[in-house]
Amino acid sequence: MTPPPAPVRDAPADSRASPRSLSGLWPFVRPYRARVALALLFLLGAAVATLALPLALRTLIDQGLAAAHPGERVMALRTHFWALFAVAGALGVFAALRFYSVTWLGERITADVRNAVYAHVIRQSPAFFETTRTGEVLSRLTTDTTLVQTVIGSSLSMGLRNALMGLGALVMLIVTNPYVMAQVLAILALVVVPALVFGRRVRRLSRASQDRVADASAIAGEVLNAIPVVQSHGQEAREAARFARATEAAFDTARRRTRMRALLIAFVIIATAAALLWGLYQGTQAVLAGRISAGHLGQTVVYVILLVSSVAVLSEVYGDVLRAAGATERLMELLAARSAIASPAQPRPLPPVSGGSAVALEGVEFRYPSRPDTAALLDFTLHVRPGETVALVGPSGAGKSTVFQLLLRFYDVQRGRVLLDGVPVQAADLHALRQRIGLVPQDSVIFSTNALENIRYGRPDASDDEVIAAAQAAFADDFIRALPQGYHTFLGERGVRLSGGQRQRISIARALLQNPPLLLLDEATSALDTHSERMVQAALEAAMRNRTTLVIAHRLSTVQRADRIVVMDHGRIVETGTHAELLARGGLYARLAAMQFATDGPAPA
Repeated sequence: MTPPPAPVRDAPADSRASPRSLSGLWPFVRPYRARVALALLFLLGAAVATLALPLALRTLIDQGLAAAHPGERVMALRTHFWALFAVAGALGVFAALRFYSVTWLGERITADVRNAVYAHVIRQSPAFFETTRTGEVLSRLTTDTTLVQTVIGSSLSMGLRNALMGLGALVMLIVTNPYVMAQVLAILALVVVPALVFGRRVRRLSRASQDRVADASAIAGEVLNAIPVVQSHGQEAREAARFARATEAAFDTARRRTRMRALLIAFVIIATAAALLWGLYQGTQAVLAGRISAGHLGQTVVYVILLVSSVAVLSEVYGDVLRAAGATERLMELLAARSAIASPAQPRPLPPVSGGSAVALEGVEFRYPSRPDTAALLDFTLHVRPGETVALVGPSGAGKSTVFQLLLRFYDVQRGRVLLDGVPVQAADLHALRQRIGLVPQDSVIFSTNALENIRYGRPDASDDEVIAAAQAAFADDFIRALPQGYHTFLGERGVRLSGGQRQRISIARALLQNPPLLLLDEATSALDTHSERMVQAALEAAMRNRTTLVIAHRLSTVQRADRIVVMDHGRIVETGTHAELLARGGLYARLAAMQFATDGPAPA
């Protein structure tokens, strides 16, 4: 029995994401090692140029102003100013190269992460989406990847540059003022412990903030996909209030995170500045006592400013890194999700067929992962011959759609076997298996593109003439040509510019274009009016002649010409026969027919 997949949910608010979580990005960084090395080289050059400025300033003060003769002093100053300009020029060039290299890496790696996560998610089985909200996945693909991009393309570079400058400034201060800096370092050591406490709190709130944003995204995604239902029930205000509560929760968490980060920044800057100002005060006393020169003091001042500014920037960058660490964890959770539905390492090839596929379900027992206590199919056995048309009928919840989902291998059975053309579906290549099956679902899916590409979706290599022929077979050609741009008309998101019957005929044309040996029709004519239903039914009957067809229908008038009707109830087959045979038996089918035809009109003989 295949266990249900673990739900990919947001981690609790006290999840302890740490900068180490960013190591999950290494597989995406590895292909660009050369560019990373180049960016680090430019970063190092910019840091060295910055650290050289105080030395050039010291030389300018101590040597450029030391000459007694005014002419010599002017020449010396000119030389030292040119040296300062050369250092500044080098800094500008290295800073520009660093910015371009690091920004390129941020954009490229983020795009790769986004592509990898999306490609991985769309390969997950339906069981994954039973436990994971679509809005949550979208939040991770957008908000979380944006956080990662900010860190890789900006914050991390700033952090490394300021770490190098701060470390270099600290080393220079220690070399030039060892006694004073020993006192300063002792004071700075006392800053570390409180900063770590603040940092841990910021870490927890950063992850919680991202979780609340995901909650709001999930609500928005759910409601925007159900606007007609929301508006028809007059629930706009209620849904707006529900979204507002979610965004307020996100804002409240973000406010607490920001407050904690602000306290962390203030504490680090004030404590560091106090320690360094103490060292600077000691330096001024040394100048007055004649122990160091004025240039030495100027150099010390600049290094102190560099060190303080570096610590300030690092405290802000650390907060960004923590947020990105939480975002990386959430993205890696998606990439770590493993679907139980996958092609085997050595798939068995499906044999060539002509005239339709053979279908067999033998002793099948199946329970949905989200409903393990209820059997959707129980001891279910069904054999369908090549070219046969079999209708599955029964009350809602009987298990009819489950049969389709098992044939498409959206799920694996817990007991028994499902075979297509004699090959167990679990042993076949997943793509090859699904290419043999054409599905017309009850709820037609229309993509945000034109009519031509919507029909061509099942066969991207089909020519325009083949697409038009499929549309004609599904009686969709007339209404498509009547659209403003004909087959090139944009159909709107989820096909909002079409009626329900028109969307259904687009879906049928898509399946006919695929021309599979097995056709699954799940209430394929449910959204059509009587006139359209007759036209499409005729087209489908013509299409059924050279393939195996399984039909799910609640409207029994649409299945009367099936070779065989299989009546299901509570996951079992309770009756099998033709329309006339089943009516004569007076069982469940006859009762369903009596109720339906009493409403729709007398049953045909």
